[in-house]
Amino acid sequence: RTGLVLKRCNDSPDVIIEAQFDDSDSEDGHGNTQNVLVDSVKKLSVCVHDKGKEDSDTPVTKDESTSMSQDPRALPEKSLQRSAKVVYILEKKHSRAATGFLKLLADKNSELFRKYALFSPSDHRVPRIYVPLKDCPQDFVTRPKDYANTLFICRIVDWKEDSNFALGQLAKSLGQAGEIEPETEGILTEYGVDFSDFSSEVLDCLPQGLPWTIPPEEFSKRRDLRKDCIFTIDPSTARDLDDALSCKPLADGRMEISFFLKILFIHLTEIETVVPMLPRLLCEELCSLHPMTDKLTFSVIWTLTPEGKILCEWFGRTIIRSCTKLSYEHAQSMIESPTEKIPEKELPPISPEHTSEEVHRAVLNLHGIAKELRKQRFVDGALRLDQLKLAFTLDHETGLPQGCHIYEYRDSNKLVEEFMLLANMAVAHKTHRTFPERALLRRHPPPQTKMLNDLVEFCEQMGLPMDFSSAGALNKSLTETFGDDKYSLARKEVLTNMCSRPMQMALYFCSGVLQDQTQFRHYALNVPLYTHFTSPIRRFADVLVHRFLAAALGYGELPDLEPEALQKQADHSQHWPLLCHPGERPPGVRSHGVRRPEPKTCTATAVPPLSKGGQEAGAHTHLGA
Repeated sequence: RTGLVLKRCNDSPDVIIEAQFDDSDSEDGHGNTQNVLVDSVKKLSVCVHDKGKEDSDTPVTKDESTSMSQDPRALPEKSLQRSAKVVYILEKKHSRAATGFLKLLADKNSELFRKYALFSPSDHRVPRIYVPLKDCPQDFVTRPKDYANTLFICRIVDWKEDSNFALGQLAKSLGQAGEIEPETEGILTEYGVDFSDFSSEVLDCLPQGLPWTIPPEEFSKRRDLRKDCIFTIDPSTARDLDDALSCKPLADGRMEISFFLKILFIHLTEIETVVPMLPRLLCEELCSLHPMTDKLTFSVIWTLTPEGKILCEWFGRTIIRSCTKLSYEHAQSMIESPTEKIPEKELPPISPEHTSEEVHRAVLNLHGIAKELRKQRFVDGALRLDQLKLAFTLDHETGLPQGCHIYEYRDSNKLVEEFMLLANMAVAHKTHRTFPERALLRRHPPPQTKMLNDLVEFCEQMGLPMDFSSAGALNKSLTETFGDDKYSLARKEVLTNMCSRPMQMALYFCSGVLQDQTQFRHYALNVPLYTHFTSPIRRFADVLVHRFLAAALGYGELPDLEPEALQKQADHSQHWPLLCHPGERPPGVRSHGVRRPEPKTCTATAVPPLSKGGQEAGAHTHLGA
C-alpha cells in the first residue's frame, strides 16, 4: 500500500490518494489498481487555479502562457518524471539495524561534536546516524583511528523530517571488517534474522529417541512403495535430502514417474509456524530421505507417454525406501554413458534389492522424458535467462575461498528441475480446483514496461533483431540471434543480463484476493497457475501449500485462514527475497527463513542454496524465483 501526496498547484492543498500497485505501467494490462489511481488524478484540476482568475488582469508572458497551457498528460512518457511523497508507514519491515563504522564529526567546534559521533552505514540506502558518545568505546574520542576498521551495529531510534541524519544507539562491536564471522553476524542482524539456537520448547516438540520409526497406524493411511526403485539426486555435499524420483516402465511404452517429497507436517504443528527455520533434527534426520531407510513422503505420480504427454496423475501419501543417494555427478555420468556400465566403485552404495543397472536405466528413462518436457515447455513459450554463476572452493579448516569457477548446469540438474516444475504446476492446479478462493499460488508479472521499452530502443539502435512481444518470443530471439563463437556468446551474455533487468519479482498471492485471473499467470514459465511445493524446509509458503494439498485430498483440516489472512502470510513469505537481490542474499538466508550455519565444506556455490528446492529461481534466474 502506497500513500501519495500529489501537488498540482502552489497554493492548493495536497491531494492524498492511497493505492496499491507495482512498478509496471498500466499499458501492460495488469495495472488495474494503478488505472484507478490515474483516473482519480485525471479528475483533479491540472493547472489554472482560482488564484489565476483573480490575477487575470496581470500580463502573462508568452513563455508563461505556454507553460500554463501545457498539459502533462500530452507529454511523451519519457518527458515525465513521476514523483510522490510518503505520507504514512503502515508496517515497518526493515530491522532499523545497520552495520558500519564510527567517525568523529568534522566540525570540532560544533555543539554536536561534544555529544555525538557519526555512524556511517555500509549500506548506502541507510542514512548516516548520530550516535551518542556515551555509547561509543571510552577512548574513541582520543583514539578514533584505532576503530577505523572496526565494524559496529547501530539501531535507528528516530529520524526527524527536517534532518538528513537519523538518531541511533550503538548496539554492538562486531570485530574487524573483512573477517567472515563479524561480517556474517552483521548481515544477519541487519536483516532481522534470528540466528540463535532453537529453544528447548521448540526442540521438545520433536521425537527425542533416534532412530525414529514410523508409527504403525501410518502404514494403513499410505501407499507402500518401499519395494520400488527410488533414489535421490542432490549436490554431493547435501545432507537434507528433500526429494526422490522413480521411473517404472509400463505397457505400450508408457512410463510411471513418481516424484516424492519428504513430509514435514506430521512433526510440524500449527503453533510452530512462527519458527523462522526448522531444526536440523527435523530436516536432516527425521524427514531427510536417506537411503535404505523407511520415510514418509507426499507424492505426485504421473503416467506419461514417451513424448512426455501426461495421461493421468495421482496425489497422495506414500511410504518409500530410497535405494541409493546419487549426486548430480553420478547421474550425469549415467546420462553421458548410456550403454556403458558404471563401475561400482564410482557409485554410492545401492540397496541389495536393486542393481546399479536398474538405477542406470531409470535415470536414462527420466532423462528422456525430462528432455521432452523441457522441449515442450519452450515450444509453449517459456523463457530462460541463463547467466554465468560462480562456484567457490573453500578451505577445509578456515572456510575461506581458495578459488572459483563457473558453475556448470548440466543435464542431471535439468532432469530434476523438470519434475520439480511439473510437480509445482500439478499441485497449483489441484489446490486451485479444490479451493478456488483460498489457494496459495505464485505469479510472475510481465516486465516493467518503461525499462523494457528502453531495452527495445537499445536493441534497435544496435541492430539486434530482438522480439520482446512475449516470453517465448524473447527466448527464441536469444536462442537464434547469436552464433556459437566466443564473441557471439559474450554478446549474448551481456544482452541476457540486460534482459533480466526489466523483469519483476515473482509474488506469492491468495487466489481469492486477485479478481482478474489473467494476473495469475507466470510470465517466465508462461503457465496459468504455479506454486511452490517442493521445498518445505526452506520456504514457509511450501509448508502452507502442503497443508492445502492435504486438505484437498481429505487428509487434514483446511487451514483456518480467510483470503486476506492468507495474503498476509503470502506477503510475509516473500519478504525475505525482496530484502536483497537473489545473487546478493546473505549467507544462509533462504526465501523464507534461515539456514543454520553450515560446517566448513570444500565447495560452495553462488547459485545454490537455490539449486535445489528453489529450482524455479535457480533455473530461471531473475524471472520467477
